[in-house]
Amino acid sequence: MANAMSMRRSVFLTSEPIDEPALLKERNMSAGMGAAVYFSGVVRGSEGEAPIRAIEYEAFEKMVMHQFDLIFAEIERRWPIESIRLVHRIGVVEVNESSLWVEVIAPHRGEAFSACQYLIDEMKRVVPIWKKPIAEMVK
Repeated sequence: MANAMSMRRSVFLTSEPIDEPALLKERNMSAGMGAAVYFSGVVRGSEGEAPIRAIEYEAFEKMVMHQFDLIFAEIERRWPIESIRLVHRIGVVEVNESSLWVEVIAPHRGEAFSACQYLIDEMKRVVPIWKKPIAEMVK
């Protein structure tokens, strides 16, 4: 199901905290869209059984952008998505902080949820962003 218009795409890697309220204020969607799905991936306090205090993310930026282009092209082919915005932290992200924020805008919720789920699953599978847990400090 191809879009008549090209899907807007945005990927931003940052070492700064993700400002979700600012991102929501910047939302841009046409009158024909009825769904805006947002996802915030938050660092848990454990990795497997081990308690952690943070995760350090690093990325091969050129390949990150290439892989996201491929994922977005497949999303555009499958669903009538108007836009996708994605922000991923790099560097150290503390427990309870967001490491990933995604927005998918589509005509209907089913398309938006499906595309968002696909994006995150494929990102974890093929995008070269690596995470290294940082152990909790022993007192």
